[in-house]
Amino acid sequence: MRILYLLLSVLFVVLQGVAGQPFIPRPIDTCRLRNGICFPGICRRPYYWIGTCNNGIGSCCARGWRS
Repeated sequence: MRILYLLLSVLFVVLQGVAGQPFIPRPIDTCRLRNGICFPGICRRPYYWIGTCNNGIGSCCARGWRS
């Protein structure tokens, strides 16, 4: 049974390669999901801080309210 599972996993990797899909998917960009932009350092006007970016260095900033 172990060989069967190994063969199935190898087949899965080969099929993904043929389809052109990466084997290891990229992490989800949570800043873009929140409609934000990554800035190095801190957020400046008219943006406000909504979180950190995936790299851990930048700040995820969103545009402020319009008056």
